[in-house]
Amino acid sequence: MKLGMINSAWEQHGVELIAGLRKTKEIGFDAVDIFQDPLDPGADDRIARTGAACRELGLPIISVVGVSLGLIDFNPSVRKFHLERSRAYLDMGRKLGAKNYLLVIGEYLWQKEVIPPEAQWEWGVEALKDLGSHAARNGLEIVLELEPFHLSLLGNVGEMCRFLYDVAHPAVKANVDISHMLLSKTPPAELSKLTGRVGHVHISDCDGKKHGDLPPGRGVVPFRPYLEAIRGTGFNGAVSVELEYSPDPSRIEDWVREAYSATAKLLRESGLRK
Repeated sequence: MKLGMINSAWEQHGVELIAGLRKTKEIGFDAVDIFQDPLDPGADDRIARTGAACRELGLPIISVVGVSLGLIDFNPSVRKFHLERSRAYLDMGRKLGAKNYLLVIGEYLWQKEVIPPEAQWEWGVEALKDLGSHAARNGLEIVLELEPFHLSLLGNVGEMCRFLYDVAHPAVKANVDISHMLLSKTPPAELSKLTGRVGHVHISDCDGKKHGDLPPGRGVVPFRPYLEAIRGTGFNGAVSVELEYSPDPSRIEDWVREAYSATAKLLRESGLRK
């Protein structure tokens, strides 16, 4: 498996885009995921520079990462905007030669008490049917993030499986975030339900109680059983390190190097990367 990282770890701390990509390659990562909104001012220039730099560095782009909570908003105009925005992510992914668009779809509104949760579910299914077709036309997949929060639409493996079944599009798959599995109280064996339907993997650590995205080894996640379970699903793509803010922003490079070394060791010991 390839070992990648999401470039947002650098930009959260003011490291310039191209400098961050060069550091990613220098540290030893095989690939990178790009967190970039295609509708931001100057996005076209950033997309072009990102693609050129990654080609120069020999650093393939696996995923473009986006959050579109409005896909399940109760306002039709908001849903329409986020559908168009998600299509723009897929178009950006095609331009960058990415494999997938990682999508965070959102949460139920108002504790499920005002808007029927079934309606939000159907809005999400309808959106992903449309986006799945757009992804296929662009030669990409969509990988959906399981978010371990109380009101997440896709908050556990059972809901992820039900959603993928309802969408029923081969270009729409699951992203497995290992720390999210622990936080959602998902044992490794549950991942067998996603056999053949895993399109991407995130790896990070946490304290077992709240979202953390720490370098592996700084928390309590038992990585080996989850990595074995992921292998059992038939997945053989990229594992991407996801990092939140470093406790010392001035030492962000040390933070990323630590995450790389710990993750590379885990993958090597699990027989997933040489």
